[in-house]
Amino acid sequence: VRHTVLVLSGKGGVGKSTFSALLAHGLAADETKQVALLDIDICGPSIPKMMGLEGEQVHQSGSGWSPVYVEENLGVMSVGFLLSSPDDAVIWRGPKKNGLIKQFLRDVDWGEVDYLIVDTPPGTSDEHLSIVQYLSATHIDGAVIVTTPQEVSLQDVRKEINFCRKVKLPIIGVVENMSGFVCPKCKNESQIFPPTTGGAEKMCQNLSVSLLGKVPLDPQIGKSCDRGQSFLAEAPESPATLSYRKIIQRIQEYCEQHHLQEEKIM
Repeated sequence: VRHTVLVLSGKGGVGKSTFSALLAHGLAADETKQVALLDIDICGPSIPKMMGLEGEQVHQSGSGWSPVYVEENLGVMSVGFLLSSPDDAVIWRGPKKNGLIKQFLRDVDWGEVDYLIVDTPPGTSDEHLSIVQYLSATHIDGAVIVTTPQEVSLQDVRKEINFCRKVKLPIIGVVENMSGFVCPKCKNESQIFPPTTGGAEKMCQNLSVSLLGKVPLDPQIGKSCDRGQSFLAEAPESPATLSYRKIIQRIQEYCEQHHLQEEKIM
């Protein structure tokens, strides 16, 4: 695995899994790149639905678990593939969850991969420590933190940033999701989630973290995810897609730079 990117959020419902799915689609648009998407949100695995892979099964081979492929260059692994029904609840204690995460990180046969995107549960829990500890032995480029503009969400993102700094996990940057809504008819912009304390931009300035970009609300994103389609391919000219493309480009640039710095050190 050449580059590993963790996608984190302080709280649920801010669009972290949607961002992970679209980041994977965006990176895989370059057919020369091999992309892997690992869903370790064990209690709420939504990646199979978003990637159009519900009902798929995981197969074991001599070299480990085989991921499920959306495209030839985009493989996916999720606890959702191990459940007999998408409505099944996963009621596990910490050690069992951590055991599965380690198994996913160790035993999935991705082959040669340029980008591994890891969709994590919300918050800063036991699972996050397991991932960071296990992956830091190999290599993590950094974390992308997803938030919405309102203070209730930003409050938890500050905790997430502190967590990253404590465990020495580099922060690639913050993405402000659901950042305003442009009316398709009158083109006026409304703030559905008003940034009462200055939004992610002000928080990033205060904490010296990069703001990777702002993604406006677009109802089509939810519809595409429910159908298991790539919103970036379905609405290539929408303001949200253009924002996503800029953010994805910034993440790629960061990863390449990080890779060059590591090569110099070695």
